[in-house]
Amino acid sequence: MENLKEVHPIEDFNWDAYENGETLSNVSKEDQEKAYDNTLNKVGDHEVVDGTVIAMNKREVVVNIGYKSDGIIPLSEFRYNPDLKVGDTVEVYIENQEDKKGQLVLSHKKARATRSWDRINAALENEEIIKGYIKCRTKGGMIVDVFGIEAFLPGSQIDVKPIRDYDVFVGKTMEFKVVKINQEFKNVVVSHKALIEAELEQQKKEIISKLEKGQVLEGTVKNITSYGVFIDLGGVDGLIHITDLSWGRVSDPHEVVQLDQKLNVVILDFDDEKKRIALGLKQLTPHPWDALDPNLKVGDHVKGKVVVMADYGAFIEIAPGVEGLIHVSEMSWSQHLRSAQDFMKVGDEVEAVILTLDREERKMSLGIKQLKPDPWETIEEKYPVGSKHTAKVRNFTNFGVFVEIEEGVDGLIHISDLSWTKKIKHPSEFTQIGADIDVVVLEIDKENRRLSLGHKQLEDNPWDVFETVFTVGSIHEGTIVEMLDKGAVVALPYGVEGFATPKHLVKEDGTQAQLDEKLQFKVIEFNKDAKRIILSHSRIFEDVAKAEEKAEKRAKKSAKKEETPMIQNQAASTTLGDIDALAALKEQLEGKK
Repeated sequence: MENLKEVHPIEDFNWDAYENGETLSNVSKEDQEKAYDNTLNKVGDHEVVDGTVIAMNKREVVVNIGYKSDGIIPLSEFRYNPDLKVGDTVEVYIENQEDKKGQLVLSHKKARATRSWDRINAALENEEIIKGYIKCRTKGGMIVDVFGIEAFLPGSQIDVKPIRDYDVFVGKTMEFKVVKINQEFKNVVVSHKALIEAELEQQKKEIISKLEKGQVLEGTVKNITSYGVFIDLGGVDGLIHITDLSWGRVSDPHEVVQLDQKLNVVILDFDDEKKRIALGLKQLTPHPWDALDPNLKVGDHVKGKVVVMADYGAFIEIAPGVEGLIHVSEMSWSQHLRSAQDFMKVGDEVEAVILTLDREERKMSLGIKQLKPDPWETIEEKYPVGSKHTAKVRNFTNFGVFVEIEEGVDGLIHISDLSWTKKIKHPSEFTQIGADIDVVVLEIDKENRRLSLGHKQLEDNPWDVFETVFTVGSIHEGTIVEMLDKGAVVALPYGVEGFATPKHLVKEDGTQAQLDEKLQFKVIEFNKDAKRIILSHSRIFEDVAKAEEKAEKRAKKSAKKEETPMIQNQAASTTLGDIDALAALKEQLEGKK
C-alpha cells in the first residue's frame, strides 16, 4: 500500500455542475463540441477525398477519411486491384455523411469514375503504365475496367503472339498502356502488347545482330499455316516452309509439329534487313537418300505408298524422303493413252520394280507392268494366226475398229473384215465402244505390237454361194433401200446388196424408180473379189424389146429371101397376090410385138 500514490481531489471541482451534467465548469458544452469538430476533416456530400484503408475482410473494406466515423466499401469495388492492403490510400466519393444509422456512406467506384477521365487523359499524355481489371470478353477483344471506366482491349493488343484462348484472361488484373481516346464517344482503347514490344524490340535487335546462316537455334511454334510454320526465336519470328519440315512429303504441317512445341531449327537464309528469316527443320537430319540401302539395284522389287498423282504418272515413297516415279507407260503393257489415275490413287500401297536408280541425282524410276510377263514375248503361242478370241472394242477410226484381247494385246479389225455382205461406211454402224466382239487372228505384227483381226472370217464366205445364185443375166426381186446421187442401193435375197445406176432405174413407162419400191432386177455384173453386184431394172424390158426387134428383122430378112426370086422370075412385076402376102407377114410381126 505504501507504493500507492496519494490521490487528492481537485480543489476547485464543481460537484454541483457535475451533477447537472456539466463536466467542466469553465467550458460550455458547445465549446467542447466545437473543439472536437475542429480535430476532424471538413467534408461535404458528393466530394471526392482520399482515405486510408484501416481494415479489410472478404466482403468489405473499412476506410478512414479523418471524419468522426469510418466508411465501409464493398471489396468488389477493388477487384481491379488484388494487391490492396491495410494502410493503402484510396480515393472515395462521399455519398452521404450520415445515413439512417449515422453511418458515413462512401463509394470507391464513383470516386474513380469522377476522376477517371482526367487520369485516363493524363495516362495517354504521359504514356503512363496503368492497371486494369479484365471484366469479360467481347467481339474482337476484351472489356477492361480502368479507373472505373470500361475500356476496350483489342485481341491483337493482348500479347505479341496470337491468342488461342481469350477466356483465360477474364478476371485477371494486368498492366496496360492507353493507346487511343475518343473524347466525343467516351471510348478508350488500351494495350498490353505495347508494354512488351519495346522490351522485345531490344531483344530482337540483339538476336538479329547475331544471326548467321547455318546457325542452329531453339524456337517455339507460334503459328501453323497451310504453307508452313512460324517459329518464335525469342522476339524474332522465322518461317519453316512446308517443304523444309521433313524430307518426306507433308500435306499438313500439323502432321509434323504442334503449337507451343519447342524445337531446334537451322537458319537457311534471311534478307538484308533480316526481317524475313527462312528456317529449316529437316536439314538437322541426314538426307534419306544417303541412308538408302547401298545394295538396292535396278530390277529389285520395292514397296511404297502413292504420295502424289499426276496424269503422267505417280510418285511412290519407298522411305520418308525417298521417292520414285512410275510413269503411266510403265503401268501397263497396253499402248492405249491412259491417265495414271486409271491405275492407282494417293494412299495406295503398291509394289514396283526399280527401272533406273541415280543416287547422285537422287532419282529413281519404277514400273509395275514388269511384275507381269510381256504378253508379246509369247504372242505366237498364245494368239496364233487362225485362233479365235473375244475382244473388247476400245476405239473407232474411219477404216476400222481397235480392240483389246487382253491387257497389252491390241488389234485392228479393218472395216472390210467386219461383214461379208453389209456395206459399212463407219464401224459405229456395226458395233459400239466397250462391247465384246468375236475375232479371228489374221496376221501378227510383233515389231509394232499389233494384231490384224477379222470378224467376218468366223463364218464361211457366202460369196462362194452367191456366185452360183446371182449369175449375170439372172433376174431377182429387189427393194430400193437407199437413193444416192450415183444410183440406188438394192436389197436382194440372202441379205446381199446390189447397186443400180440412175439409167438402170428407169421403168417401162419412162418414170424413175423410187425409194422402198420393189421391182425385178437383172444382174448385169458380178464381182466376187470386190463383193459387187451391178443390177438393172430397165434392162429387163429393154432386152425383151431388143429380142422382138431382132426377131422382126430376121422375119423380114427371110421374107425378102423368098420374095426376091419371084420378082426376078416374073420380070419384077408385082401382082395383087404378092401384096396380100406381105400384108399378112406384117400383121404376123405386129402380132408378135
